[in-house]
Amino acid sequence: MGVKIEMNEIRIYPDPILLKKAEKVQNIDGQAKEIVDRMVEVMYANRGIGLAAPQIGIPSQIIVVGIENGWRALINPELAAGKGESVWEEGCLSLPTLETPVKRKERVYVRARDLDGKEINLEVSGLTGRVYQHEIDHLHGILIVDHLSAFKRNLLIKKMIKDQKRSQKKSLPL
Repeated sequence: MGVKIEMNEIRIYPDPILLKKAEKVQNIDGQAKEIVDRMVEVMYANRGIGLAAPQIGIPSQIIVVGIENGWRALINPELAAGKGESVWEEGCLSLPTLETPVKRKERVYVRARDLDGKEINLEVSGLTGRVYQHEIDHLHGILIVDHLSAFKRNLLIKKMIKDQKRSQKKSLPL
């Protein structure tokens, strides 16, 4: 991978790394495990339930999901298939203050590798399935706003930027 782990903050849209396809992990080694440890730390510190490596500035196909008992890391995850559809309100650590309804598959089948390099095949649904789809989207440079019309996307992004500026003004010392 050859990527230094120095990033302490979540990358915020429109950071270019969020808009690019991440690279497949060739070797699941100590560095991959360090990246996962850092991702888990950042995910929980930001009260997230999922995180993709590009969100902390690492262009590798690694995700972590922490919904149920503990967390799970997936290397080079792929959506193998899906069934049904549902629309739920989603937010994203890389798009702070923005929430929007997103249509996704209700049940998905995910193929990936774990931190030991073993192949994993998962069948997930509901919130868990939605989080896996959301994080895998990040690995392909797809954000929740990309599921919207161009008009609605632009409107929400402008609102988010305005909210961020307002928030920064409130936190500046007078």
